[in-house]
Amino acid sequence: MRSSNPSERLRQLMSERGLKQVEILEKSLPYQKELGIKMGKSTLSQYVNGVQSPDQHRIYLLSKTLEVSEPWLMGYDVDKKRVPDEERGASSEPEIISIYNKLEQPRQEKVLDFAKGQLEEQEKPEVVSIFDKLKAEEDENYITDYVEGLVAAGRGIFQDDNLHMEVRLRANDVPESYDTIAKVAGDSMEPLIEDNDLLFIKVTSQVDINDIGIFQVNGKNFVKKLKRDYSGAWYLQSLNNSYEEIYLSEDDDIRTIGEVVDIYKKN
Repeated sequence: MRSSNPSERLRQLMSERGLKQVEILEKSLPYQKELGIKMGKSTLSQYVNGVQSPDQHRIYLLSKTLEVSEPWLMGYDVDKKRVPDEERGASSEPEIISIYNKLEQPRQEKVLDFAKGQLEEQEKPEVVSIFDKLKAEEDENYITDYVEGLVAAGRGIFQDDNLHMEVRLRANDVPESYDTIAKVAGDSMEPLIEDNDLLFIKVTSQVDINDIGIFQVNGKNFVKKLKRDYSGAWYLQSLNNSYEEIYLSEDDDIRTIGEVVDIYKKN
């Protein structure tokens, strides 16, 4: 029985495993090369957002990438566990081909007749409203990810550990490599970083001098530029001259969260 669909199953796996779309793509690259099946960022985004469903070949690609069974990924109420190819004799061919090859000729002809009918139905011209077409084109250019934290471009903000806010991002404005996303609250880093901007962050315990990073000082999160004065004292600098530097001392509880690798402007 089919109770779900590929979009819901992909979202479920991303949530359970803490995966981003870009990570799924990276994991799929060896299989794309092995199987000769291509899948780009916008295509995966359409699958995740339910704009279109993956065909049999990409179901197979995704099931190998994510180590789940094809029927489960398609939405059927079956065991999620994937049977390795070598155990089911599937080699590098989709399961439907493997099953077809095992059938006797009369049964193969029935499968072929049914498949031809499905193909004819699939290739019939589909009437799509201009609004649906525009929405599909818009969705194709967006991906879904999650904001995991707030950072202050001001006087500090306490981290909300329960923050897990879904956001839709323009695919072309998303960097190839980052670990997490944070939302900015405040104007101390203007004009470069503005209130409500999103920051793509590489998680690291060390940020170089003059680089912009995310720092936690006495429980509050800041996005600031790391600086050191002539006396050797470390401080966090705002780009907005209306804010004073935040000098750091041995008495402070300081943790470097990560480095800002890119900035996402909502407007």
